[in-house]
Amino acid sequence: MGFFSKLFGTKQEEEQTMEKLNIGIILGSTREGRVSPQVGAWVKELADKRGDANYTVIDIADYKLPFLGEPGADASGAVAWSEIIAKQDGFVFIVQEYNHSITAALKNALDFLRDEWNNKAAGIVSYGSVGGARAAEHLRGILGELLVADVRVHPALSLFTDFENGTEFKPKEVQAESVNQMLDQVIPWSTALKTIRK
Repeated sequence: MGFFSKLFGTKQEEEQTMEKLNIGIILGSTREGRVSPQVGAWVKELADKRGDANYTVIDIADYKLPFLGEPGADASGAVAWSEIIAKQDGFVFIVQEYNHSITAALKNALDFLRDEWNNKAAGIVSYGSVGGARAAEHLRGILGELLVADVRVHPALSLFTDFENGTEFKPKEVQAESVNQMLDQVIPWSTALKTIRK
């Protein structure tokens, strides 16, 4: 290796350094009338402004994932689900609280895969009557079992103050700052964990 290559690095090293992470923004609800697409679009808009990763909204509703182990069910979406999750280096989960926990659709989608989740990082954006805090805490336990490292900062959106009539998403300004603080943790953790998956 020549002097200038040692000093400035090679073109290949430069390309590897500039290669952006893939972060999937996962919509955790499939229910009719859900507001998760509004929240996911808002998170993506904020994230795209950062320019530090390739952010993609991943909607569980777009994949045919029957309840795991359900006999004779159409699981034609399982391969595509596996492929899209495997491509991600980290995640942001959009989580809504139902009966003090996450949705059945999200739990099922998580259970459908194993290796594809391993050694990646995740942030959680939750919403509900108490900001979706109990759902987020349940999700943390599940992510730990799947070897997903969840970050500490957790934007918690209130149905009373961040939504109009519980259906139209109008977040308070402070929430955008919270999302950026969360991503400030997701990106370095995702970068670090990528090194052990190679």
